[in-house]
Amino acid sequence: MKIAIISDIHENVKNLNVVLDEIKKQEVEQILCLGDLINPGVAKILASFEIPTFAVWGNNDGDKVMTTKISLGEGSKLRMGNSTYDFVEFGGRKIFLTHHDDIAVSMAKSGDFNAVFYGHNHEAKKEMVGKCLVLNPGEISTHKTGKLSFAVYDTEAYDGEIIML
Repeated sequence: MKIAIISDIHENVKNLNVVLDEIKKQEVEQILCLGDLINPGVAKILASFEIPTFAVWGNNDGDKVMTTKISLGEGSKLRMGNSTYDFVEFGGRKIFLTHHDDIAVSMAKSGDFNAVFYGHNHEAKKEMVGKCLVLNPGEISTHKTGKLSFAVYDTEAYDGEIIML
């Protein structure tokens, strides 16, 4: 199973649409968003996109009530977690998602997960911590690094790739 990982959109709808177009080409079945959508307008785009998205909250996410209402709307493909972190399982792989970079490595070292995905610092990075893949997909906003990126995780190959656009 292929999963796209996105983070730190910061209201940049133009870049989000570029990334979503590329995600379609990657033949992924699920999108994981690591927070900082910022506003409900971004949630509306993800809710209506053809591939389901599960998202955790970021430290800059504003109108959580409206974003949650959008995610619970009829036909919505967006589901929001309850916090800035969550646990999911896809393709038999246990995955820890968090917006915050400061807990990613410690969660990887716990031995409880096959993969840990994090955002917040906007810096694309891939590393192995023991047998756990630790991956930051970078940023969609491009306001911190100037680099537009996302990642794709393949549960069968047990590997992730950062895609720079």
